[in-house]
Amino acid sequence: MIRIIENPAKTTPHALNLGIKASLGDFVIILSAHAQYPSDYCEKLVSETIRLNAACTGPVLETKTIASHKTANAIKNVLSDRLGVGSRFRTGSKKIESVDTVAFGCYPIETFKHYGIFDERLIRNQDIELNKRIIRGGGKIYLIPDVVCSYFARDNFGDFSLNNFQNGYWNILTPYYTGTFSSLSLRHFVPLVFVLSLILPILFSTLYPVLLWIWSAIFITYVSIIGIRSWYIRKKTTWLHQILAFFILHFSYGIGSIGGIIAITKKILSRDSV
Repeated sequence: MIRIIENPAKTTPHALNLGIKASLGDFVIILSAHAQYPSDYCEKLVSETIRLNAACTGPVLETKTIASHKTANAIKNVLSDRLGVGSRFRTGSKKIESVDTVAFGCYPIETFKHYGIFDERLIRNQDIELNKRIIRGGGKIYLIPDVVCSYFARDNFGDFSLNNFQNGYWNILTPYYTGTFSSLSLRHFVPLVFVLSLILPILFSTLYPVLLWIWSAIFITYVSIIGIRSWYIRKKTTWLHQILAFFILHFSYGIGSIGGIIAITKKILSRDSV
């Protein structure tokens, strides 16, 4: 039976919570329109959730793109590499393992009763925040490598950059709304630290010229690392396209996080001025 539920708020967490509240079964499985799933997807995840007594289980994502050209392939490669992303569900695993978050997870309905539902203030990161809340509460989340679904990423640098900017932006707003940095993992803040390590030396170089040498060392090291890694992982793309994919991913994410800091600062200042 398919039931369509109206979502007046028109945001993802509201939609997810409406679905949970309307659920009549023992399990809730989150499915995204950006992905394709094998026919036994639900059966396998439910089975493993029961066997492992898990609060949530999830699949490995095989990153794909609709288009097949040099830019799309570079994006696909970088989203499957540990230097590009830190999530195990994107880079894969050879065995079932306990993780801090998964995508498109299978949740027993009891999980929501015990740990709560999705935070409706979070336009993004609502799934990561819930999963981290489960972990903090003692629940277990498992990655199931035998279950693989295809995730279709953005296939041009413009959309890719915007998506990662928004991810970085909400990475900062998430702990602001939840009141705890543990609503995310340390890896989510790495791009912010990296971008600030390049921006701040430039801003203060007039006062401390030695900072230009520090900036040069950081930048050259970064370019060398992504250059070497790009050479090894490039598939059906050019070395330059692969380097650009890394650069755009890291910098748009980091700049988005700076945008989040600015947004929070404005909220705090406007609140204090009232």
